[in-house]
Amino acid sequence: MSSVKDLQKMLALGRISRREFLQAVTAVGVSAAVGPHLMSEAFAATPKQGGHLRCGLEGGATSDSLDGATWTDAFMQMLGTGVTFDCLTEVAPDGSLRGELCESWEAGPEAKTWTFKLKQGVTFHNGKDFVADDVIESLQHHLGEDSTSAAKPIVDNIAEMKKDGDHVIVFELKNGNADFPFLLSDYHLVIYPGGMLDEAIAKGIGTGGYILESFEPGVRSVSRKNPNDHRSDRCFFDSVEIVGIADISARMNALMTGEVEAINRVDLKTEHLLKRNKNINIFEVTGNQHFTFPMITTQDPYTDNNVRLALKHAINRVELVEKILKGHGMVGNDHPIGPANQYWAKDMEQRTYDPDKAKFYLKEAGLDTLSVSLSAADAAFPGAVDAAVLFKESAAAAGINIEVVREPNDGYWSNVWLKKPFCACYWAGRPTEDWMFSSTYERGVPWNDTFWDHEQFNELLIQARVELDTDKRRQIYHDMQRIVRDEGGTIIPMFANYVDAASTKLAQPEQISNTWQMDGLRLPERWWFA
Repeated sequence: MSSVKDLQKMLALGRISRREFLQAVTAVGVSAAVGPHLMSEAFAATPKQGGHLRCGLEGGATSDSLDGATWTDAFMQMLGTGVTFDCLTEVAPDGSLRGELCESWEAGPEAKTWTFKLKQGVTFHNGKDFVADDVIESLQHHLGEDSTSAAKPIVDNIAEMKKDGDHVIVFELKNGNADFPFLLSDYHLVIYPGGMLDEAIAKGIGTGGYILESFEPGVRSVSRKNPNDHRSDRCFFDSVEIVGIADISARMNALMTGEVEAINRVDLKTEHLLKRNKNINIFEVTGNQHFTFPMITTQDPYTDNNVRLALKHAINRVELVEKILKGHGMVGNDHPIGPANQYWAKDMEQRTYDPDKAKFYLKEAGLDTLSVSLSAADAAFPGAVDAAVLFKESAAAAGINIEVVREPNDGYWSNVWLKKPFCACYWAGRPTEDWMFSSTYERGVPWNDTFWDHEQFNELLIQARVELDTDKRRQIYHDMQRIVRDEGGTIIPMFANYVDAASTKLAQPEQISNTWQMDGLRLPERWWFA
């Protein structure tokens, strides 16, 4: 039988659910050993209404706006989708898709036509009824020719939107996409009342569970409970305050002194200070955020897949998770699909550190030794330079000499990434497989940072987009993950956890979302005071 430590590790790695964890520790009669912050979940099954929640978040700028097209960090993302506004759909904590402002959706042939049935009886904060026109105008805000919205590439496939009455919308797409309902859950695509978008953006008029009372861009927002919220199973606080605290030490201190009840992005180097405090609960999930070493496959020696495989076997993934992530993550398997994705191939054989296999692939490439340069800066991801040095040390045992080139943080993304043939990089991941693959692995896309072009992969990508059968789609995506792992140009040694913290005064739901940080950016909607 597994020990509590083993079970806790499996929970952190995403190998078991929170429900399975609690069932297991209860079965072996060791609830006292689990710790009050974990067991509180079992005893706080019934949410309670009341209290003022204060969240201290990284991010926030004086230029911030309530225009969803501009949101780039947790401060505005949480204020947007976790407090003030709603989208048509939302990703549930278990990774499935559910309606937020819609009741259902249905695809037509080849997933080119989508019909959405909207919820009835929903009102905006100003009392206006929610109808189809609101959705059409809100999405058109991102689709105009002059739009600079970060969501424009996400919904640019929409050819036409038309309503069928006040509560049905039909979308005609330029090309079929079985993930279209998932795309509409993107945090940029919140719904405003039609006919008054400018006023709604200025005042924060949405359908969310809290009504905005004050907003100081980059500094603070205060919202009160929406008495007419269209959902009865969330938004339990009387009011919510979001405070921008950019400095990580100040953020952690604010939690320890009780100035706030929850913070994001704990400093892993000083996490032990929070662990010593019995009034603080560190909560983390392994999502899709991953740290990478892309190789430009159109430049030698990376044109030879044997060289790429040699390097993939020459990196010690476990060591990187332990020393760079301080254990807050899981090893990667050289493809970008993670545990927060629906079709993650979690049972695929895990690639491990194997100098002998690395030597084998060098010989297959006609080489006895290999010398390459690896460009890195901590702008790529926290600890990227140290990770490159560890890679250099592990690769030496395979006869591979890696020269670590420490690049300036300033200008890294414009001067190094997509330009230097071997460098460090990171990706936050995407909620769906197609979203991730089409962002950086599809032929010719701007962010294909290995310039990889694989005929079978691209054919499968198009095939998967229009495949509506779940089992068939799963198999296609598993095949694609294997192709990227074995033939792609990216080394993906680790997935980094989202590590956040909260006061033990707060109670959390049984399952925490791993789509984004802070319970999928929806902590104000889903948590309550114990």
